[in-house]
Amino acid sequence: MAGCFELFARESIGSIADLRNKSVGVQALGSTEGVLVNLMAAQVGLDPVKDIHWVTDLSVKPIELFIDGKIDAFLGFPPEPQDLRARHIGHVLVNTAVDRPWSQYFCCMLAGSSEYVRNHPVATKRVLRAILKAADFCATEPARAAQRLVDGGYTPRYDYALQTLSELPYDKWREYDAEDTIRFYALRMREAGLIKSGPQKIIADGTDWRFLDELKRELKA
Repeated sequence: MAGCFELFARESIGSIADLRNKSVGVQALGSTEGVLVNLMAAQVGLDPVKDIHWVTDLSVKPIELFIDGKIDAFLGFPPEPQDLRARHIGHVLVNTAVDRPWSQYFCCMLAGSSEYVRNHPVATKRVLRAILKAADFCATEPARAAQRLVDGGYTPRYDYALQTLSELPYDKWREYDAEDTIRFYALRMREAGLIKSGPQKIIADGTDWRFLDELKRELKA
Protein backbone atom coordinates (compact mmCIF):
# COMPACT_ATOMS: atom_id res chain seq x y z
CA MET A 1 0.00 0.00 0.00
CA ALA A 2 0.98 3.65 -0.12
CA GLY A 3 0.41 6.75 1.96
CA CYS A 4 0.69 5.69 5.61
CA PHE A 5 2.61 8.68 6.91
CA GLU A 6 1.90 12.39 7.39
CA LEU A 7 4.47 14.96 8.46
CA PHE A 8 2.90 17.26 11.07
CA ALA A 9 4.36 20.59 12.12
CA ARG A 10 3.57 23.75 14.05
CA GLU A 11 1.39 26.29 12.23
CA SER A 12 4.38 28.65 11.94
CA ILE A 13 6.28 26.08 9.84
CA GLY A 14 5.13 26.31 6.24
CA SER A 15 7.39 23.86 4.43
CA ILE A 16 9.97 21.13 4.92
CA ALA A 17 12.70 23.72 4.33
CA ASP A 18 11.40 25.58 7.40
CA LEU A 19 12.50 22.65 9.57
CA ARG A 20 16.03 24.06 9.55
CA ASN A 21 17.12 24.46 13.18
CA LYS A 22 13.80 22.99 14.36
CA SER A 23 13.19 19.95 16.56
CA VAL A 24 11.75 16.78 15.02
CA GLY A 25 10.63 13.90 17.20
CA VAL A 26 11.27 10.26 16.35
CA GLN A 27 10.82 7.20 18.53
CA ALA A 28 14.39 6.14 17.79
CA LEU A 29 17.22 7.16 15.47
CA GLY A 30 17.24 4.87 12.44
CA SER A 31 13.52 4.16 12.72
CA THR A 32 11.31 4.16 9.63
CA GLU A 33 9.93 7.56 10.60
CA GLY A 34 13.40 9.00 11.12
CA VAL A 35 14.69 7.70 7.80
CA LEU A 36 11.70 9.04 5.89
CA VAL A 37 12.00 12.53 7.40
CA ASN A 38 15.72 12.40 6.58
CA LEU A 39 14.89 11.74 2.95
CA MET A 40 12.25 14.49 2.84
CA ALA A 41 14.69 16.98 4.34
CA ALA A 42 17.54 15.99 2.03
CA GLN A 43 15.26 16.33 -0.99
CA VAL A 44 14.78 20.06 -0.32
CA GLY A 45 18.46 20.71 0.35
CA LEU A 46 18.66 20.38 4.12
CA ASP A 47 21.43 18.46 5.85
CA PRO A 48 19.42 16.21 8.19
CA VAL A 49 22.39 15.76 10.52
CA LYS A 50 23.37 19.43 10.86
CA ASP A 51 20.13 21.29 10.15
CA ILE A 52 17.62 19.32 12.25
CA HIS A 53 17.55 18.76 15.99
CA TRP A 54 16.38 15.19 16.49
CA VAL A 55 14.50 14.42 19.70
CA THR A 56 14.18 10.81 20.86
CA ASP A 57 12.52 9.52 23.99
CA LEU A 58 11.75 5.83 24.26
CA SER A 59 9.32 6.48 27.13
CA VAL A 60 7.21 9.11 25.35
CA LYS A 61 5.68 8.98 21.88
CA PRO A 62 6.56 11.83 19.50
CA ILE A 63 2.88 12.75 19.20
CA GLU A 64 2.75 13.39 22.94
CA LEU A 65 5.81 15.63 22.73
CA PHE A 66 4.19 17.45 19.80
CA ILE A 67 0.91 17.98 21.65
CA ASP A 68 2.83 19.28 24.69
CA GLY A 69 4.74 21.75 22.50
CA LYS A 70 8.13 20.13 23.16
CA ILE A 71 8.95 19.44 19.49
CA ASP A 72 8.20 21.28 16.26
CA ALA A 73 7.35 18.37 13.97
CA PHE A 74 6.99 14.60 13.74
CA LEU A 75 5.87 11.95 11.25
CA GLY A 76 2.46 10.60 12.21
CA PHE A 77 0.99 7.17 11.54
CA PRO A 78 -2.74 6.30 11.80
CA PRO A 79 -4.61 7.00 14.02
CA GLU A 80 -2.31 9.88 15.03
CA PRO A 81 -3.07 12.18 12.05
CA GLN A 82 -6.81 11.64 12.50
CA ASP A 83 -6.55 12.50 16.20
CA LEU A 84 -4.54 15.68 15.59
CA ARG A 85 -6.92 16.89 12.90
CA ALA A 86 -9.92 16.28 15.14
CA ARG A 87 -8.23 18.31 17.90
CA HIS A 88 -7.01 21.05 15.50
CA ILE A 89 -3.39 20.62 16.56
CA GLY A 90 -0.67 21.48 14.03
CA HIS A 91 -0.98 21.05 10.28
CA VAL A 92 0.28 18.70 7.58
CA LEU A 93 3.45 19.50 5.62
CA VAL A 94 3.52 16.24 3.67
CA ASN A 95 0.80 13.67 3.19
CA THR A 96 2.43 10.64 1.56
CA ALA A 97 -0.94 9.50 0.22
CA VAL A 98 -1.28 12.52 -2.08
CA ASP A 99 2.01 14.48 -2.18
CA ARG A 100 4.57 13.62 -4.86
CA PRO A 101 6.98 11.97 -5.13
CA TRP A 102 6.10 9.95 -2.02
CA SER A 103 2.55 9.17 -3.16
CA GLN A 104 3.87 7.47 -6.30
CA TYR A 105 5.59 4.67 -4.41
CA PHE A 106 4.72 2.02 -1.84
CA CYS A 107 5.36 2.84 1.80
CA CYS A 108 4.68 -0.69 3.08
CA MET A 109 6.07 -3.91 1.64
CA LEU A 110 6.23 -7.55 2.72
CA ALA A 111 9.61 -9.11 3.47
CA GLY A 112 10.63 -12.61 4.41
CA SER A 113 13.87 -14.39 5.21
CA SER A 114 15.60 -15.83 2.14
CA GLU A 115 15.76 -19.28 3.74
CA TYR A 116 12.05 -19.36 4.54
CA VAL A 117 10.98 -18.16 1.10
CA ARG A 118 13.30 -20.65 -0.57
CA ASN A 119 12.18 -23.62 1.57
CA HIS A 120 8.47 -22.75 1.79
CA PRO A 121 7.33 -21.21 -1.49
CA VAL A 122 3.75 -22.45 -1.16
CA ALA A 123 3.35 -20.99 2.33
CA THR A 124 4.99 -17.76 1.19
CA LYS A 125 2.51 -17.38 -1.63
CA ARG A 126 -0.41 -18.14 0.68
CA VAL A 127 0.67 -15.42 3.10
CA LEU A 128 1.06 -12.90 0.30
CA ARG A 129 -2.29 -13.89 -1.20
CA ALA A 130 -4.02 -13.36 2.15
CA ILE A 131 -2.43 -9.92 2.59
CA LEU A 132 -3.33 -8.79 -0.92
CA LYS A 133 -6.91 -10.01 -0.54
CA ALA A 134 -7.09 -8.11 2.75
CA ALA A 135 -5.87 -4.99 0.95
CA ASP A 136 -8.63 -5.46 -1.62
CA PHE A 137 -11.17 -5.83 1.19
CA CYS A 138 -10.00 -2.54 2.73
CA ALA A 139 -10.27 -0.82 -0.65
CA THR A 140 -13.71 -2.10 -1.61
CA GLU A 141 -15.43 -2.37 1.80
CA PRO A 142 -13.78 0.14 4.16
CA ALA A 143 -16.76 0.27 6.52
CA ARG A 144 -16.73 -3.48 7.10
CA ALA A 145 -12.95 -3.51 7.41
CA ALA A 146 -13.08 -0.69 9.97
CA GLN A 147 -15.68 -2.57 12.02
CA ARG A 148 -13.48 -5.68 12.01
CA LEU A 149 -10.58 -3.64 13.36
CA VAL A 150 -12.77 -2.42 16.21
CA ASP A 151 -14.25 -5.86 16.87
CA GLY A 152 -10.77 -7.36 16.91
CA GLY A 153 -9.59 -4.88 19.53
CA TYR A 154 -7.03 -3.22 17.24
CA THR A 155 -8.54 0.23 17.74
CA PRO A 156 -11.39 1.67 19.83
CA ARG A 157 -12.26 4.37 17.30
CA TYR A 158 -14.43 3.23 14.39
CA ASP A 159 -14.50 6.76 12.93
CA TYR A 160 -10.71 7.02 12.81
CA ALA A 161 -10.40 3.54 11.32
CA LEU A 162 -12.99 4.28 8.64
CA GLN A 163 -11.32 7.58 7.75
CA THR A 164 -7.95 5.87 7.39
CA LEU A 165 -9.28 3.01 5.28
CA SER A 166 -11.28 5.35 3.08
CA GLU A 167 -8.39 7.73 2.41
CA LEU A 168 -5.45 5.38 1.88
CA PRO A 169 -5.00 3.78 -1.58
CA TYR A 170 -5.13 0.09 -0.71
CA ASP A 171 -5.69 -0.84 -4.35
CA LYS A 172 -2.35 0.42 -5.66
CA TRP A 173 -0.63 -2.96 -5.38
CA ARG A 174 -1.97 -3.81 -8.85
CA GLU A 175 -0.81 -0.55 -10.42
CA TYR A 176 2.47 0.43 -8.79
CA ASP A 177 5.80 -1.17 -9.66
CA ALA A 178 7.32 -2.66 -6.51
CA GLU A 179 10.80 -2.70 -8.03
CA ASP A 180 10.48 0.97 -8.88
CA THR A 181 9.74 1.68 -5.21
CA ILE A 182 12.90 -0.12 -4.11
CA ARG A 183 14.91 1.75 -6.72
CA PHE A 184 13.48 5.14 -5.68
CA TYR A 185 14.14 4.71 -1.97
CA ALA A 186 17.55 3.12 -2.49
CA LEU A 187 18.62 6.11 -4.58
CA ARG A 188 17.28 8.60 -2.04
CA MET A 189 18.95 6.75 0.86
CA ARG A 190 22.25 6.55 -0.99
CA GLU A 191 22.12 10.27 -1.80
CA ALA A 192 21.45 11.00 1.87
CA GLY A 193 24.43 8.86 2.92
CA LEU A 194 22.28 6.31 4.75
CA ILE A 195 23.41 3.33 2.63
CA LYS A 196 26.34 2.56 0.33
CA SER A 197 24.88 -0.05 -2.03
CA GLY A 198 23.29 1.00 -5.30
CA PRO A 199 19.68 0.15 -6.16
CA GLN A 200 20.54 -2.54 -8.71
CA LYS A 201 22.56 -4.52 -6.18
CA ILE A 202 19.80 -4.24 -3.58
CA ILE A 203 17.19 -5.33 -6.12
CA ALA A 204 19.32 -8.21 -7.38
CA ASP A 205 20.30 -9.48 -3.93
CA GLY A 206 17.20 -8.76 -1.90
CA THR A 207 14.01 -9.01 -3.97
CA ASP A 208 11.91 -11.75 -5.51
CA TRP A 209 8.83 -10.66 -7.46
CA ARG A 210 7.71 -14.12 -8.66
CA PHE A 211 4.93 -14.49 -6.11
CA LEU A 212 3.62 -10.96 -6.61
CA ASP A 213 3.63 -11.33 -10.40
CA GLU A 214 1.76 -14.62 -10.18
CA LEU A 215 -0.85 -13.19 -7.82
CA LYS A 216 -1.38 -10.13 -9.98
CA ARG A 217 -2.45 -12.51 -12.74
CA GLU A 218 -4.50 -14.68 -10.37
CA LEU A 219 -6.29 -11.91 -8.45
CA LYS A 220 -7.41 -9.76 -11.32
CA ALA A 221 -9.82 -6.97 -10.34
